Amino acid sequence: MSSNPKLSLEGKALPIFERYLSLWVALSIATGIALGKLMPGLFSLLASWQAANVNFAVAILIWAMVYPMMIGVDFASLKRIGSRPKGLAVTLVVNWLIKPFTMAALGVIFFKHVFAGLIPPQDAEGYIAGLILLGAAPCTAMVFVWSQLTRGDPTYTLAQVSVNDAILVVAFAPLVALLLGIVEISVPWETLILSVGLYVVIPLIAGAATRNALSKRGGAKAIDNFTARLKPYSIIGLLATVVLLFGFQGQVILDRPLIIALIAIPLFIQSYGIFAIAYAAAWAWRIPFNIAAPCALIGTSNFFELAVAVAISLFGLDSGAALATVVGVLVEVPVMLSLVAFANATRGRFPVDEVQNQ
Repeated sequence: MSSNPKLSLEGKALPIFERYLSLWVALSIATGIALGKLMPGLFSLLASWQAANVNFAVAILIWAMVYPMMIGVDFASLKRIGSRPKGLAVTLVVNWLIKPFTMAALGVIFFKHVFAGLIPPQDAEGYIAGLILLGAAPCTAMVFVWSQLTRGDPTYTLAQVSVNDAILVVAFAPLVALLLGIVEISVPWETLILSVGLYVVIPLIAGAATRNALSKRGGAKAIDNFTARLKPYSIIGLLATVVLLFGFQGQVILDRPLIIALIAIPLFIQSYGIFAIAYAAAWAWRIPFNIAAPCALIGTSNFFELAVAVAISLFGLDSGAALATVVGVLVEVPVMLSLVAFANATRGRFPVDEVQNQ
């Protein structure tokens, strides 16, 4: 395989939406800001469609994003993980014991100290909360793309993601509450638990039921065909959510355009730092490259769909937390493609997977 991150295993170009996701997000941001200025009444109406802190328009869009990726989660793959536990160990330690805490620390360092003179304190709290939500949500969907681009072991990657999702169901809410409490941000527990139920538990159950039905009907091919048909709706859901968020945030951005860059700085530092920790650990532990690269990329990437949904539920559509999670989407793709290129360039420093070659 070429080290060009635009190429997949078969030498085909990465699908256009994945390859240029940051561009589509940037265009959606511009569209949202423009529509927010031109049609403020429409966004006020959309904001009013809510109950129990759940905005119905956003909920539909988030489900459109999350449901297809949950169909891809195969808990039967968990039985295959025991034969090679090192990659999973790196993934779990980075995702649950390092990444959330470093993200919270960077948020406090930058928004309460480094950028203190540039941002009102109440806004700083929102941005920190958004960063915490990103840091506590390990990647579920895009990691399959990153794994493919590094010739990762697809079965092992699936098992790693499935383990993460199983942990996410029970650990996300307590971890977020802990970190928000540490940085002295009020935690509405009921809303947090409701968000996890709506955006993780329900889609996961629906995805598992759909996967089981498809598997009985036509096996893996039926699952792949169904998720391929749903994929455009998932992308539309993501971009429409970005348009909505920036329709509400438009005036803030126009008044303070620097804020996007300020939010992006700790996200860049976190992403490259977490990858360095995970990749170095995998190298030191002599983990084969086809497992080492995906396990480092899983730790670096975020489940930004969940972070966006929970930020909106907890803090509102026009909150700093929601804005920070969307900036995370904008930052993620170029960062991840650069890390894929680096991983492929350093492939020779890792051992070959003897199990896969047997």
